[in-house]
Amino acid sequence: MTKKLSLPALVIATSCLALHAAHAAAPAATAASALPKLVVVLVVDGLPNEQVQRYRDQFGQGGKGGLRRMLDQGASFSNAHQAHGITVTAIGHSAVLTGAYPYVHGVIGNNWIDPITKKSVYCTEDTNYSYIGEDTKPSDGTAPTRLKVDTLGDQLRYATGSRSKVVTVSGKDRGAILLAGKTGTAYMYMDKSGNFASSTFYMKAHPAWVQQYQAGKPQDRYYGKSWTPLLPEAAYAGDASEDLNQVKAGTHNRLPYAYYSESGEIDAGYYNSLKTGPFLDQLTLDFARAAVEGENLGRNPAGVPDLLGVSLSAHDYVNHAFGPESKMSHDHLQRVDRMLGDFFNYLDQRVGMDNVLVVLTADHGFPNTPEFSRTQHIDAQRIDGDKLMNALDQHLSEKFGGAKLLSAWSLPNIHLDYAQIDKSGLKREDVENAAARYLLAQNGIVEAYTRTQLESGAANTTRIATLMRRAWNREASGDLMVVAKPYWYFGTGSSGTSHGSPYAYDTNVPLMIMGKRWIKPGAYGQYAEVVDIAPTLANLLHVRPPAGAEGRVLTETLR
Repeated sequence: MTKKLSLPALVIATSCLALHAAHAAAPAATAASALPKLVVVLVVDGLPNEQVQRYRDQFGQGGKGGLRRMLDQGASFSNAHQAHGITVTAIGHSAVLTGAYPYVHGVIGNNWIDPITKKSVYCTEDTNYSYIGEDTKPSDGTAPTRLKVDTLGDQLRYATGSRSKVVTVSGKDRGAILLAGKTGTAYMYMDKSGNFASSTFYMKAHPAWVQQYQAGKPQDRYYGKSWTPLLPEAAYAGDASEDLNQVKAGTHNRLPYAYYSESGEIDAGYYNSLKTGPFLDQLTLDFARAAVEGENLGRNPAGVPDLLGVSLSAHDYVNHAFGPESKMSHDHLQRVDRMLGDFFNYLDQRVGMDNVLVVLTADHGFPNTPEFSRTQHIDAQRIDGDKLMNALDQHLSEKFGGAKLLSAWSLPNIHLDYAQIDKSGLKREDVENAAARYLLAQNGIVEAYTRTQLESGAANTTRIATLMRRAWNREASGDLMVVAKPYWYFGTGSSGTSHGSPYAYDTNVPLMIMGKRWIKPGAYGQYAEVVDIAPTLANLLHVRPPAGAEGRVLTETLR
């Protein structure tokens, strides 16, 4: 419940966007007339910018480190944000190349409640399509159907008469699909077979180069191998104690970290275990190399730019399990740096880095584990969301004559049963307000926004309110949205951590751009957003921005 303002939601949202855009000058022309031959868009899933800054002195030197190369030779923003209030993988990936917020692009979470059926849906599920040569469940991600706008890659293909190639690859289906847009081609890791595969949305059968890659079964080479520390032990002296994080039975939280299966054979259990650690990212980059060669990316015979999107998923799994303060996360980021260094060296030989424009960002950041935060005298807890919702359901029933008025939830979104509210002769706004008042009285909840507030523009104008409003889609989102206190999050258990909040530890992500023909290297302190990437690339490629793009062109970085 927040103080009402008279401005309508659209006017407030437009004002916020205008303030952001006011920093931009008119798009600058590139110093070089030649366009990039290849645009590489890298997303490191779950990488908070603070980790880049904290560990940057240990990144590889002399061409060995990719993050080091981006920092030294590219433009890097220290104050860049995924500027929406629900910071999860699907929303963050959608922002990168659409330049849009959830209230426009329609992807409001990894999963959410369908407002019609009241059943949970997955962001990229579509039962009309299936994985090629792989088992497919109804809830598996196969298509960008729920993404309501186009992407930079779609605009590039439109501008070149579909001659530009757009290929994406990720350890997660949503990481590949939401970067590929409507007309690109996505490949994703299959955790039951260890293959990278596409879906029938994109093609009927894999091209020969994919079949050849799969036949080599590179995923099997890590069986029985261990993830070991990359750096001398003294380099990890500042990391959190490994005893803080009590992991689940049957798992461990220390290096060396072995990869095997309970059956003693290479099986789905082994392939799934690869997701936590550096080997999934190495496989992703290996497949990206195969795509560069198989599709001849960067050597397009039509002389037009191609786009390669690569989302490295494993850092997210590592941070969820062990926290960004852990030795595991520290070492993993160092390995990502070295893997990217090797990948850039490969691109230099294959395409020539003078012909390549690289962007690197993340889909969201991460908070520390509550256990670590409490050692820093920070109030941090997990909130049992189901328990909270059951209590809210009971409260509303008792207050309004016994009717069941809460229909479903996928926090932070909560859905009321408006049909039952109307049938009971109640006012929708009265029930919304009663629910919001109850939630605000519960430990760990600091904000509750109602549909009436969000539709009328009556929510306050704080930064948190602005970010939550951007994350709320009128057609798909709930009738209430709640915000937990800083360092509190919705979850159970006694280990690990999770993201999803509007706070800086979740929104502040790296944003780096490298390409010496087009980009002025340097450290930039200006405020920037991930939604600025698509308009900036559109400007450099001389194509139309995606339909929903609201970011600005990062003119300060352009030659």
